[in-house]
Amino acid sequence: MELYQDIDLQDCPLCHGPGMLEEDHGWCVYVACLDCGCRTAELSFSTPEERLAAAKQAARFWNMGKVIHTGVGD
Repeated sequence: MELYQDIDLQDCPLCHGPGMLEEDHGWCVYVACLDCGCRTAELSFSTPEERLAAAKQAARFWNMGKVIHTGVGD
């Protein structure tokens, strides 16, 4: 069972593409758009409990539209 399966993600706030919750080398999580590449800030963790809390917070940021886009002009 995947740890993040109960976390709901809305479509990308910029392009309406699909978002994906990602983990980077076991120290942080973030949500990124599979189409335009915008993403949330990286939220670090050091324990399994913090990992789940960080994933939920990243999803909350994503669903509120708090994203970073490094495209042209940004």
